[in-house]
Amino acid sequence: GEAGAAGDGAGRAANARTIASSGPKSKAAGGLKLGQPGVKKGPNPTMLAEREAIFNEIVAKQAEAMAALPRVPISVTMPDGKVLPLTAWVDSPLSVAESIGKQFAGRMCVAKVRYSRRLPGLGEIVLADEMDEEHEADGAADASFELWDLARPFEGDCELQLLTFDDPEGKETFWHSSSHVLGGSLEELFGVQLTHGPPTASGFFYDAYMGSEAIGVDEYAAIDAKAKALAKAKAPFERLVLSKADALRLFAHNPFKTHTIRTKVPDGALTTAYRCGTLVDLCRGPHLPNTGRVEAFAVQKNSSAYFLGQANCDSLQRVYGISFPDAKLLKKWKALQEEAAKRDHRRIGIEQELFFFHELSPGSAFFLPHGTRLYNALVAFIRGRYWGTGLPTDRVYHEVITPNMYNMNLWHTSGHAAKYKENMFVFEVEHAEFALKPMNCPGHCLMFKNKARSYRELPLRFADFGVLHRNELSGALTGLTRVRRFQQDDAHIYCAVTQIKEEVLGVLELIASVYAVFGMTFSLCLSTRPETKIGDDALWDRAEALMEEALNAFGQPWKFNKGDGAFYGPKIDVRVYDALERAHQCATVQLDFQLPIRFDLSYQGAGTEAKDALTESSTDAERGLAEHGKLRPVMIHRAVLGSVERMIAILTEHYAGKWPLWLSPRQLVIVPVTKFQLDYAEEVRQIFHAHHFHVDVDSTLNKLPKMILNAQKEQYNYILVVGQTEVVARTVNVRLRSGAELGERSIEDFLAHITAERAAHGVGFEPASAPAGDDGAPSKPAPKAKEPSSKSKPAAAIASE
Repeated sequence: GEAGAAGDGAGRAANARTIASSGPKSKAAGGLKLGQPGVKKGPNPTMLAEREAIFNEIVAKQAEAMAALPRVPISVTMPDGKVLPLTAWVDSPLSVAESIGKQFAGRMCVAKVRYSRRLPGLGEIVLADEMDEEHEADGAADASFELWDLARPFEGDCELQLLTFDDPEGKETFWHSSSHVLGGSLEELFGVQLTHGPPTASGFFYDAYMGSEAIGVDEYAAIDAKAKALAKAKAPFERLVLSKADALRLFAHNPFKTHTIRTKVPDGALTTAYRCGTLVDLCRGPHLPNTGRVEAFAVQKNSSAYFLGQANCDSLQRVYGISFPDAKLLKKWKALQEEAAKRDHRRIGIEQELFFFHELSPGSAFFLPHGTRLYNALVAFIRGRYWGTGLPTDRVYHEVITPNMYNMNLWHTSGHAAKYKENMFVFEVEHAEFALKPMNCPGHCLMFKNKARSYRELPLRFADFGVLHRNELSGALTGLTRVRRFQQDDAHIYCAVTQIKEEVLGVLELIASVYAVFGMTFSLCLSTRPETKIGDDALWDRAEALMEEALNAFGQPWKFNKGDGAFYGPKIDVRVYDALERAHQCATVQLDFQLPIRFDLSYQGAGTEAKDALTESSTDAERGLAEHGKLRPVMIHRAVLGSVERMIAILTEHYAGKWPLWLSPRQLVIVPVTKFQLDYAEEVRQIFHAHHFHVDVDSTLNKLPKMILNAQKEQYNYILVVGQTEVVARTVNVRLRSGAELGERSIEDFLAHITAERAAHGVGFEPASAPAGDDGAPSKPAPKAKEPSSKSKPAAAIASE
């Protein structure tokens, strides 16, 4: 269902399309070419001086207007409840922080304020810039709080919070300000025309037009040096409120900025810009007090991008950067980046022959045999969680298979045609419009509606590993983390309102059990109604309250992420943290009152349950159902892994390609010392193969140390050396890929041990029979381990690392 969106794009707004480049999303039919041809890379001090003069002129008018605002007493409430008597248009969050202590104030990045009384100011402001879809904030604690420049004066009675770099929004502000430092450096060095520069989940970037010119790796040092000089200057971030006419005059040199102003700012409206050093940029803010807070700065990389994210618009240069308030943090980050490069799933995928991509099917992975083993093991692991133990209290899932393509009428009924069509592969079949499914939820609704349902069937849980397709733009495709074709451990639960809390709790417990096996921690976030929501507020109030109850009952700390829910209901997003402490949004739980209404789903209630459930706010449709003793089910969309492809990418980097036995595509390798042990090695291979272990024989007959080293490089969990001693004793000599030697073990004991190790994660198999003969009977029994000789040793403390 829609749950899969979380697995494909950490932090995206519900149903937002990820694009190769972004910025103001105005349409550019037929392409939009704004850049001037023949632009040469080099400083442009004349432009900087002219813009500076215009800024000074406008800021002088602002200062005059600000001086005329009445200085009235206000009350500012701190998080501990203390109320500070301050003065509007004079005092600021920075002055409050400095009153606590200079060192304390130096650690603050941004403020959050919630006004209970706001005084008239300079006028209503339109935010002309747009945050990038790559920008991933963890979400505000409360949408009624707004981020506020530390140096910006208070405008009335409010509550105040002060945030550091360790707070998600503090880090976001720090990196947003750092992007301006980067943009200023690019302007001064190369005379570029800047387009937009947002913070991202892992730093920031700036897009710039340079004509046919490009940034070279050999120029990173010059950019770093210029940025560090700007930081050392401690240039203040100055906020300017200006009219549309003044904005057009201020940015007359930059056709990209003027395009944004013309398309985003209505005539007569006000917008904002910021200055730091020589840079003046159209921006909503907020920002750091000054550039001096940026103690450590580094260019990461550069690439090409398109204005407005459209390939028929101007080509831009995108420069990525990273920054910190402490040089030690940058050093730590660089070490993590080096480790991350070693763990890159695209590199390991090639080295271990797991998967590859081909230009004839962009965004669709070709999983090779070893990659398919891994894929199937992960799916089998989740299937094992669906099966349960047979107890009445089990939350058993029923796996289903649904079509890959549907008539577009299905998506009109579900609402996805209006909200999601540009993300779908749409085509014509016999003069009718069809589409490949991007999610499973509408198909599962058809399954629920296929027969009359009773309260006795609820909760009804449908699980589906069906293939999904989403039309991501080619520039956004990235390894297995962003693909067009994928599968997910998707499920939809149909239940009564009274069952919501227990079902959501059950999903959260399932998520916790799965990520415990992976050795990952996670955080929880409740995303509430977006602007694009469908359905009335009363339903949303009820849905959000029930999700809060379930989260509180689960007992783990959680946050709000206001406005980032799916268009049909609130959702719980789960951010998991890998071995490098990187966050990934994978699992999700989404409550949906809307699809059951849109598909007119119902079930027969118990006795007078349906009529008893009616309230003053009940709809005519609900009253009509109640007349027949029927109620609407509630639908819960959920995924644990999210996209299987994306989870494989995450786990590859989490484990650094050193797979645990139960997941490993290369579990055992048998290494014969000489050619005289080849037959025995093959016999042993057949025994383990019959018990569903991935086992190979190294028949290269290289020198023993080389064969062992090759096995370690290929990440086999266990290396079983067999020489003449092992042939006589019917044993194997066990080594780990780490180099540890576990010694001689009987085949039977070692088989029992690794079978138990695999089964500990819910992945088990019955011993296989050989292929059946023509009469349907087994042609011969599966090989069995022979009785160990008296020379074999007990299988004690064997582990695969």
